[in-house]
Amino acid sequence: MSLPRRILLVTGLSGAGRTTALKTLEDMGWEAVDNLPAGLVERLLSAPPPEGAPGDDQPLAVGIDSRTRGFDTAAIRRMGERLGAETLFLDCADIVLARRFSATRRRHPLGLDRPVADGIARERELLAPLRARADHLLDTTDLSVNALQADLRARFGDGEGGSAPPVLTVASFSYGRGLPRHADLVFDMRFLRNPHWVPALRPGTGLDADVAAYVADDPAYAAAMDAIGGLVLPLLPRYAREGKSYVTIAFGCTGGRHRSVASAEAMAARLRAGGFSPTVTHRELAGARPDAAERMPEAVATSVGVGA
Repeated sequence: MSLPRRILLVTGLSGAGRTTALKTLEDMGWEAVDNLPAGLVERLLSAPPPEGAPGDDQPLAVGIDSRTRGFDTAAIRRMGERLGAETLFLDCADIVLARRFSATRRRHPLGLDRPVADGIARERELLAPLRARADHLLDTTDLSVNALQADLRARFGDGEGGSAPPVLTVASFSYGRGLPRHADLVFDMRFLRNPHWVPALRPGTGLDADVAAYVADDPAYAAAMDAIGGLVLPLLPRYAREGKSYVTIAFGCTGGRHRSVASAEAMAARLRAGGFSPTVTHRELAGARPDAAERMPEAVATSVGVGA
């Protein structure tokens, strides 16, 4: 049996944030398994990793609580010792737990026919041995969901802020066909001169060197790209610290074939020079025909709502 480089048993009081913790760890690149009977954990480790997993290097988080079938604190401690696992125990004040159960209108798993305070007291007594031996004790009484996630990323992540970098995409698009659905940052490049009105450049795209050079020669281009880069580059590490999994930076123009494409390619190059690895997509270049919006004068396009 080949063990992951890190195994974390995630347990604690119901309502203290165990589900949030497991989801956060999963977003950070951990394999997360919840409510697996303790006797099956070692069998899980003998199975091949799931498709797309990075192999034995992927850390494993196993959620265990009082609802787990065959729950036994002594057996769980022995299993953790055999596997070299760490234990994260999520605690919370009784009054806050009761308030959380009231707000969600859920019954406590150990107090289905009793007041919620009885269920909390019973579970606290049951889990006391695990709490006493936990490697990481995290009290969520005064933590928001975002604060809990930030604490987990700092404790269990890799690198600055404890989180893997988000998947970064730089995209181009035509305003005539609408904004990209998942764009986080959108930059309008329609203030640049349009290669469409240069007959020799019209058939090309922003991927062509002569078109890109024409766009870059606009007097406003360099300052604008410097300003955009100065905004984007400092934001990306902060997105990572906040646990954002995907970031899409979109550049738009009237037809989505010239100015936006050239700008997206140039920004992707800046990001690579800054140590990032963006994927570049050009939505309108997938079509065989240019957007009709680019074939009409921009003053007309503005009047019908496809350009501005």
